[in-house]
Amino acid sequence: MASATTAVKLQRRAEAALRELATRYPDTRTPLHHDNGFQLLVATILSAQTTDEQVNRVTAQLFHRYPDAASLAAADTEEVEQLIRSIGLFRNKARNIVACAGELLARFGGDIPGDIAALTTLPGVGRKTANVVAAHYLGLPGVIVDTHFGRVVRRLGLTEQRNPDRVEDDIRAIVAAADQSTFSAVVNRHGRLVCRARDPRCADCALAPLCPSACLPGQPGGTMPA
Repeated sequence: MASATTAVKLQRRAEAALRELATRYPDTRTPLHHDNGFQLLVATILSAQTTDEQVNRVTAQLFHRYPDAASLAAADTEEVEQLIRSIGLFRNKARNIVACAGELLARFGGDIPGDIAALTTLPGVGRKTANVVAAHYLGLPGVIVDTHFGRVVRRLGLTEQRNPDRVEDDIRAIVAAADQSTFSAVVNRHGRLVCRARDPRCADCALAPLCPSACLPGQPGGTMPA
């Protein structure tokens, strides 16, 4: 457990990063296309190990055919597979979204449950998916730990954890609840565009002055966690 002094230092670093990134990435909406909470939930389940662009292509057809929990719950799984077969793990995802729709109907009347704990009891829904729905539909604090987010917060020294649940715990401890959803969105965007896995653009990075991992010309190179 971090000391009180270390915790304050990390809080200030996270606050500084949020201030800087929020000016650069003002649009914090999810890139996943959706018209309601059900569609956001399904799209997020489909997004695992798949790009948002690929998901948006298949959900355009999927949601036209199955616009709500009732229609998807009654769907033939093989038909759903055909609609989403261009994305990774399509067979498993088809089973999950049909089962998830059924659970929504049976247990929640087709509505989205109002907290992360309940969301994670649904088929195919882990904490990342639940946090996306919390942040972008329910208006709750969401810490969305994907590959990009985890990489950036480790490089910033805000956590040493690699398990997504532990990363989430560490960030919730140092970022104010009211800021967690925005922090998740801007850090993710920064990881995609600047703090990339193989070729981080430290020379162009607004966070370099406060990042212990930054490698800048004329300065000692920091360590660079993946």
